[in-house]
Amino acid sequence: MPARRTDWIYPLTMLPASPAPTGSLPALRKKAKACRACPLWQHATQTVFGEGPARADMMLIGEQPGDQEDQQGEPFTGPAGNLLDRALAEAGLRREQLYLTNAVKHFKFEPRGKRRLHQRASAREQAICRQWLAAELREVHPKRILALGAMASKAAFGTRFRLTTRHGEWVELPGGVLGMATWHPSAVLRTPDAASRQQRYRELVADLKRFMAGGKAGD
Repeated sequence: MPARRTDWIYPLTMLPASPAPTGSLPALRKKAKACRACPLWQHATQTVFGEGPARADMMLIGEQPGDQEDQQGEPFTGPAGNLLDRALAEAGLRREQLYLTNAVKHFKFEPRGKRRLHQRASAREQAICRQWLAAELREVHPKRILALGAMASKAAFGTRFRLTTRHGEWVELPGGVLGMATWHPSAVLRTPDAASRQQRYRELVADLKRFMAGGKAGD
């Protein structure tokens, strides 16, 4: 196993509000379960931490847990997870090759009768939660990261990054890490008309293939 770097540089443009916690992935998972740094833990069922090989070359970063992820405690489950699995298979990738996580670790929602409607985490909540993402990046130390959706893209590439025009484009990040952004599976599912939804899905698969193949910034 490669030695843990002590001179590590955050491969994130948007830095966390607090220093990244120390420890191995199992230790971080345990610490994250007890995180009370922002209010999101109060109503969520549980912390949804990342999963995958401890030294994966590729990391996929989603936005924040949804209803089923909150209940199951795993990233990318439910309809969005099923669509991602289908896209990964078409691109020649398997979950077992990847470390999957979210930029925010707790489900934020608005109660609506028996339903829990997804709400976007605030900028402050995102900044606080990035400490866990930064720690995961340090421990996994991937060669490539793929940001799924606008929230993850802005964390990785800055607030001026526009997913609509730059998805599938390689970006060089601090620490020699290569990054790319693509559509979040839930955004594909939310696309209202069938033709546009299919187009976004095709773009997601194409971006995943490009991500798997590797490359360099500017390609």
